[in-house]
Amino acid sequence: MAGRVFFCMIQQTRIVHAHNNSESQTRLRSPQATYGGQGGFSGLGIAPKLLEVLASLKFQTPTPIQAKAIPAAIEGKDMIGIAQTGTGKTLAFGIPLIQRLMQTGQGMGLVIVPTRELALQDNEALESLGRAFHVKTAVLIGGVAMGYQLRMLQRRPHIIIGTPGRIIDHLRQRTLDLRLVNILILDEADRMLDMGFAPQVNQILEAVPKDRQTMLFSATMPENIVKIATRHMKLPVRVEVAQSGTAAERVEHELFVARKDQKARLLDKVLSEHKGSVLLFSRTKHGAKKICRDIKAMGHSAAEIHSNKSLAQRREALEGFKLGKYRVLVATDIASRGIDVKGIEVVINYDLPENPEDYVHRIGRTGRAGQAGRAISFVVPEQRYKVKAIERLTRSSFPISPLPELPPARPSVHVIDEDRRPTFSRRTQTHVRRDYSGQRSSHRPSSFRR
Repeated sequence: MAGRVFFCMIQQTRIVHAHNNSESQTRLRSPQATYGGQGGFSGLGIAPKLLEVLASLKFQTPTPIQAKAIPAAIEGKDMIGIAQTGTGKTLAFGIPLIQRLMQTGQGMGLVIVPTRELALQDNEALESLGRAFHVKTAVLIGGVAMGYQLRMLQRRPHIIIGTPGRIIDHLRQRTLDLRLVNILILDEADRMLDMGFAPQVNQILEAVPKDRQTMLFSATMPENIVKIATRHMKLPVRVEVAQSGTAAERVEHELFVARKDQKARLLDKVLSEHKGSVLLFSRTKHGAKKICRDIKAMGHSAAEIHSNKSLAQRREALEGFKLGKYRVLVATDIASRGIDVKGIEVVINYDLPENPEDYVHRIGRTGRAGQAGRAISFVVPEQRYKVKAIERLTRSSFPISPLPELPPARPSVHVIDEDRRPTFSRRTQTHVRRDYSGQRSSHRPSSFRR
């Protein structure tokens, strides 16, 4: 019955919205959608009912990636979409996905993403877009009980959003059947492969039917993406609104060359000069923890997000950052694709990324929705070759700013973990705690490992 209702609603050309509560008015996260002008989406082949939904969500003018991708995707063509983060890619595949599922009245959509945070954000957007059509979604990510996800799958969702690892877990336990998938979307595909998910992605692609539509979205177009397209896609249309690897247009780049022992003091200086919200990237989770601790010692509110944090902790940190509870969010690259926050003034690369492509993804968090942004990178002298690689990829030349007068070093402050609450021994200068057996154990404070 639910499937027939889902199918029949596309036949209606005029439906009065019955959802007037605040939940039904939730706006999709498409930062560059603009307001004003009539019928911006009307010439893209979108069904009348979906146009009504877009109007109710205050979307009137498509972004460039939406204007180019939606018509081809609605026609059922395989597609490669290349655009920077923050350009409305979720809506670019979400509208065709829901419309094609409505038109056929059967099948299922599968959206594969690299991180838990991005899965939740894509799900929020698709739920908002599909609410009027009773679209059911299920999210398959780590950090959530398999039993709960099984119950969501038993509801027979129209769309599944998940990370490669958890999708494979369900396939192995035979709790997920992909034989009905007729639309497959790889969101942030380059990041998935950078994170080492290529074997899982290929395994999933082999498990879904060959007769399907495949859409791949990415900010860059490295060779491994080309291989996936060649092997698993049928004459894909390439939709490109910016050259692969191009950095966000309205972001001002600045480099400081500093020794490792100068970075904390340089950060102190930078934070004092920029008063808005700051997203800071560390190369390691150990570094992120120490940097977050140092930022708090400087008098700023901060939270950290990395793989050592549970899903609940990561969501709390991200939500607190969005609401202004935390001025600075310290992250590793695991979060570079899962952060959708408006108005980030500065992105700081405390450590340069391992891959030049990650620089593009990191700075895509600022300068969104046509706003100006700033990217500041700390570079140690021996990393100049990395800067050259980033400049080649982004086809840019980044100015090197002179090192400012640095403030004096602050005394190191150790923040006690509220969950562990170790005591401090003055005599041995070690942290002393009891383990779960009641025995005393000790360790010296960990150093900042890079």
